[in-house]
Order: sequence, then C-alpha cells, then structure tokens
Amino acid sequence: MRLELGKRILIMGILNVTPDSFYDGDRYFDRSRAIDRAYQIESEGADIIDIGGESTRPGSEPIPTNAEIDRVCPIIEEIAPRIKIPISIDTCKSEVAEAAIRVGASIINDISSLSFDSRMSVIASRYNTYLILMHMKGRPKTMQDDPHYDNLLEEIGAFLRDAANRAIAEGIDEDKIIIDPGIGFGKTLIDNYRIINNIDYFKRIGFPVLIGLSMKSLIGKLYGENYDRLPATLALNAVSIMNGADIIRVHDVEAHRLAIVAIEKLKEAAQ
Repeated sequence: MRLELGKRILIMGILNVTPDSFYDGDRYFDRSRAIDRAYQIESEGADIIDIGGESTRPGSEPIPTNAEIDRVCPIIEEIAPRIKIPISIDTCKSEVAEAAIRVGASIINDISSLSFDSRMSVIASRYNTYLILMHMKGRPKTMQDDPHYDNLLEEIGAFLRDAANRAIAEGIDEDKIIIDPGIGFGKTLIDNYRIINNIDYFKRIGFPVLIGLSMKSLIGKLYGENYDRLPATLALNAVSIMNGADIIRVHDVEAHRLAIVAIEKLKEAAQ
C-alpha cells in the first residue's frame, strides 16, 4: 500500500501489545483484545496502524526477539487480510521486522534509525518497505538520564540527515523514508517543546516528518499524573500540523481525525 505523503495529514494509530506500555499498560496485551482494538483503530479513521511488542518507555529493558515476534505476528497475520490501511511494525530488530512483513506489515518504524541492528536496512531494502527513522539519544533504559545538547536542532537534524543518507546508500527508496525527531526519547521537557516549535527545520531535511507526542511526559509534567492528557495532546498535535508535521502518531484516533477537519479548514482559509 502506498501512503499519500504530502497530500494530507496522516494519522498513525498506536497499538501496544506489551504488558508495560507507559500509557496503555497491559490493556491490549491480550491477543483478542488487541485484534479488536486494531479494527477499531481503522474504523476511527486511522491511515496507518503501528503495532509494537516491546516497550520503549524510559527505563525499559529489551525483550528476546522470539517473544517480540510471538506478540506481534499473530495479530498482524489476523488483521492484514481484513483491513484496508497499511500496518507498521514498531521494532528495532530486523528479525522481528522481517517476520512482521512476511505476514502483512509494509512499514518499519525503527526508533534506532538502523543503529541497533545492521540488518534492518537489508530487510527494508529487500521488501521495499517504508522506513521511519527516529532520533534517540542513548537507549530506552538510559535515554532520560540527564540528556544534553549543545545545539538541539542541529544535532537532531544532522543525525536524521546521516541516517537517511545511510539508508539510501544501502538501497532504500528515497521516497519511502520518513523522519521523526523523537519527542521524549532523550530530550528534556523544554527540548520537546522546541522540537514542536521548529518542525519546519526538520522538514528542510527533505523527508516527510512524523511527530509522536501522544500522552507523553511533556504533557504529564505540566499538570501531574492525575490529569487527562488528551486535551494537551490534541493542542500540541494541532500546532505540530500547523508547523509542518505530515504524520501524527496517536492513541486517540477519532478525536484527532475530527480535530484535523478543523485544522485543514484553517489551512484552506490561509491560502
């Protein structure tokens, strides 16, 4: 399936099939509930469904490859023939990516930008998938241990530019590369807001930009843990879209689909 990149804002719906998601907890760790949620994500208006079997929240530990495959592949195999939107596999392991592609995934969402597994580029090239390259400082276990940048935008931009050039050199179609500045992955609170304010900087690298801020600590730290994070998630994603984001990665698909209708009308009125 081809993505309509650049033609309209795309919504990537999140499906975490882990026992320790930072937001969903173990809500969709049960296979039948995960499958039901996948169909619901499509019906709510998502353009992509992103399925992950390993938590990448701050402080998380990696899990064995076979365990990750066992979590995601039965779900992808079940839903792939029945849904009309592309499936993304959220993994930094090439074996997981290949197994997922063989049962129906067509996008690789690699938080390591090919740096954790040298075979990931081979898999993306072999199967001609879309590839999302994300910036992260360190690894999930340690990424929030006092992250520091001398020049936030330049360092993230250089990392993403190098990752994209490496992917192209390794045979990945330039038109299938998407970049993600990695909100919440080795960033301070103010770093995350600076990224949102400067999405146009990353657009100038020359690839579609994905923003994944849904329900993250950049919102939780504003109010405390007992407040609903959806209003601020909607507000910040609206700003991200106005600043140039091409794809937003979210938990609450329907609310964002309805918000985008208003945002697109606002953009139309500015022309």
